[in-house]
Amino acid sequence: MLQITFSPKGEGPLYEQLYRAVAAQIRSGQLAAGEKMPGKRTLAGQLGVSVNTVDGAYQMLAAEGWLEARARSGFYVRPYQQPLAPAAPAQVQPAQPAPAPARRWRFDLSTGGVDTGLFPFRTWARIQKELLYSRPGLLGHGEGRGDAELRAAIARHLRAWRGVDCTPDQVVVGAGVEYLLSMLARVVGSSSTALENPGYARTRRILHNNGIRCVPVPVDGQGLDPDALAMAGARLVYVTPSHQFPTGAVMPVGRRTKLLNWAAAAPGRYIIEDDYDSEFRFDVRPLPSLQGMAGREGPVIYLSTFSRSLAPSIRIAYMVLPLPLLSRFEAAFGGYSSTVSRFEQQTLAIYMDEGHFARQLARARGRYRARMQALTGALEKALGPERVRFHGRHTGLHFLLQLTDGPEEQEMVERAAAVGVRLAGLSGYYLARPELCGPRTVVVGYGALADEDVEAAAAALKAAWSD
Repeated sequence: MLQITFSPKGEGPLYEQLYRAVAAQIRSGQLAAGEKMPGKRTLAGQLGVSVNTVDGAYQMLAAEGWLEARARSGFYVRPYQQPLAPAAPAQVQPAQPAPAPARRWRFDLSTGGVDTGLFPFRTWARIQKELLYSRPGLLGHGEGRGDAELRAAIARHLRAWRGVDCTPDQVVVGAGVEYLLSMLARVVGSSSTALENPGYARTRRILHNNGIRCVPVPVDGQGLDPDALAMAGARLVYVTPSHQFPTGAVMPVGRRTKLLNWAAAAPGRYIIEDDYDSEFRFDVRPLPSLQGMAGREGPVIYLSTFSRSLAPSIRIAYMVLPLPLLSRFEAAFGGYSSTVSRFEQQTLAIYMDEGHFARQLARARGRYRARMQALTGALEKALGPERVRFHGRHTGLHFLLQLTDGPEEQEMVERAAAVGVRLAGLSGYYLARPELCGPRTVVVGYGALADEDVEAAAAALKAAWSD
């Protein structure tokens, strides 16, 4: 039986409070595996919140594997296996102290940051203000796949910039790539997925939480190896061909063709193309997307987000489904509400249609290119050109840095942390580890690094990695 109380003045939005409360009850066993959750309207009435609040919480819980959404039936609790640990005492435990505040780094070279100074605050606020006064209808429910205006704007942008061949009807808008991946897990229905190795740990977690076995496929200097993929036995593969994460490799046309041939060789095979960081290629124009090569009937599911080009807090991602999958998607999710605010959707649609987004991308490319050149130059000068090598620096907002001598990878990360520099080692991104770039390799992100901190960050790493 679901018993939840929470305060409108509690920590975080109401849907996040509800999400945490339900997840806690599943962990504790108060909600048993297979138990049906209350209907969204029923629970909203019980709690005195909106249906959208309950829907947002349910969608997050389903995306992370706590709940299972069944078409025309509702949401059910998934089985949860407790970690192996001593059983907690039955009595109520005293309140735990608040967690320690997140560490403040002198220089954050992790891969998730962006330059928030590029965000168009004034233009964004103007559009939102106009919408608030002129479009009261946006307070109502929109289309489950996203508002038509935004889907049309995305389709036009993709056709012009990435060669994607699609109609607005093929575009699905959602609150983050994580949410869309969970939807795809149900739509495609594959029991196993081939993943790049190294690659996104986040993707592995999402697929695993949805009951999908992840099969690592090695990556080399040209991205995922199609010959190794043929041996993996999977019907679904997830790739980042425009800027492989984290190596930065760009998949050439010949290998892209081999990948498409793999998908065409057997029915039911699909490629998820995460077009990660494709907006930021600094040497030449990006290669056309895999989806554009395959066409709207082809076996490619295109996936992207605005979190890098605008800001991480703009939780708007999207996917382009092949025409053959549209009916499956409608059967599984036709009754769902959109997880993205209609005001945010309409703001972004107008922002794109007025040409602001294209101009912002041009500004961002210029700023990030200059920062990459300044940082790699400063690192080369500080560490010595004979001692440092860079991989994948001409695309995206991070690159690999490899030392030819000195401390090993883990010690590099620890020494950097000791002087206040946050970065990660390459080995942490492997599901099963071969050697790609060799030892002493770290992942350096510069999206959030201030231009005035470039020289100081390089000097800090020199001090950290000198014997």
